[in-house]
Order: sequence, then C-alpha cells, then structure tokens
Amino acid sequence: MSAVAVPVLHDRVLSWYAEHARPLPWRDPSCTPWGVFVSEVMSQQTPVGRVEPVWREWLRRWPTPAALAAESPGEVVRAWGRLGYPRRALRLHGAAAALVERHGGEVPRDEEALRELPGVGAYTAAAVAAFAHGQRTVVVDTNVRRVLVRALQGRAQAAPALTAAEGRLAASVVPEDAEAASVWNVAVMELGALVCRARGPRCEACPLVDLCAWVAAGSPADAGPPRRGQAWHGTDRQVRGAVVQALRESADPVPRAVLEQVADDPEQVDRCIASLVEDGLVEPAGVGHLRLPV
Repeated sequence: MSAVAVPVLHDRVLSWYAEHARPLPWRDPSCTPWGVFVSEVMSQQTPVGRVEPVWREWLRRWPTPAALAAESPGEVVRAWGRLGYPRRALRLHGAAAALVERHGGEVPRDEEALRELPGVGAYTAAAVAAFAHGQRTVVVDTNVRRVLVRALQGRAQAAPALTAAEGRLAASVVPEDAEAASVWNVAVMELGALVCRARGPRCEACPLVDLCAWVAAGSPADAGPPRRGQAWHGTDRQVRGAVVQALRESADPVPRAVLEQVADDPEQVDRCIASLVEDGLVEPAGVGHLRLPV
C-alpha cells in the first residue's frame, strides 16, 4: 500500500472503531493506569470475556499497586481463578512490588521503565504506555499483525512469531500524533479480534475490504505449514492447572496423596508438582502437604 493511502487507512479504521469498539471497563477514561496494566497482563492469551469479571474483582480488592503488593502471593494466585497461566499472577504481584519500590506506587509512562518490571515484555510495555498514558508507541499483537499482513501484503496469516519485517510494517503505519496513535493501536487490535479473524474473517463487515490486498488477490489460503491447535487434555499444563485449582479450593494445606489423584500418571503428577514448586506457585507445608505460597 502506498504512503499516500495511509491516511485513508487511518480514517477507515479509526471511524470503524468509533462505532464498533466494545465498551470494556479498562477503556473507560476513568480507568487508572494501574487498571490498564492489570488488564494487559490478564488478557495475554486469554479471551476478554473471561478477563472482565476477574479484572473487576481484582480492582475492587486491590485498586492500587501498593494494595496488591501487600497481599500474600498465595491469595493472589487463588484470586487469579481459571484465567490460565497462573505464573502471570505471581509476575503481576512482583510488578506491583516493583512499582511501589521504584516508582512510588505509580505506573510509569516510559516504555523502558515498564519493560524493567517483572513479567513485562515489549508488547505489554508498549500497550500500557499507549493505553494508560497516551504515548506514541507501536503495539503489535497477533490481531494487529494479521490485519496488516492481509490488508497491506496480501498474506492470509502472519508468521508464527513476530518478525522484524512485521514490526517495521506496524511501525510504518502508526500515526505521528500521540493521541491518534494510541487510538490506532487499539482500533487495529479490535478490528482483528472482531472482523479480521484468523478463522472465519467477516470481510463483508470490514472497513478495509476494498483496499485489502488479500481480498484483491482472491483471499488465498495460507501458504505456510498447517497450524495445529494447542493441545490441552492430558498435557502437563492441564495437570499443573488441576493441582493449582485443588489448592485454590482448599483453605488448608492439601495432602500430596490427594493431589496425586488429579491425573492417571503418577510420574506426570510428580513432575508437574516439582515444576510448580520451582516456579513458586506451590510450596511444601509440613510433611506430605502442599499449599499456595504465603
């Protein structure tokens, strides 16, 4: 797509977003930077519909980084519920402590300062700087990449992992104005989530349909290797989740013999318990018992 057409791209996507954006609580102007920060960590690899009720409860209980930092790690993991990847809960707890220690309990505006927080990578730092503070950043997630490679390059799917070329492509179309850039970043993500979906794209509802290089090429199938869905049943991830859930549901330490019943393979359960202890999600509590960290 030529540089001349970039303003048209901006106008189409931003106008579409103004009409179709979901009214998520962390997008409300009254939401604090801390609320935005929590939403970004929770939304990693997790559907928004599952995040919102947990996010609301967390912000009710821990409305500031200082409030979360003062809580026990075990209670934080318990409150994480079934969002998945519970190490994110511990990282969020660690980030809260770092915000208190290094930034006076405030979420910094600077991307580099954000990236120094526990568990914060390039995407989260850029997203928080943009959505919490209105900074001009380049926010690149799977949805953004898919919209841009389809509309501008005619490819069905982005690469399996972010490439330098895709990063440059995203940077090349971010508006220069900071406020417009902040809205653009979330608007492209929303377009990818609701319309330009990986499976079953709703091209008839897309504001870019007449500009899209992929549609113009006849919507060709992805030329890369087949992409398989992530396995779940019987995996270590499932067993780890079952162990953590059993500990969440108990106010007292749980006998190891009880936890060993979450799966049929005793060696797999032992391996998963050992990995949970190593990750700091579970800790021994007396002889033959385990609990969430205190």
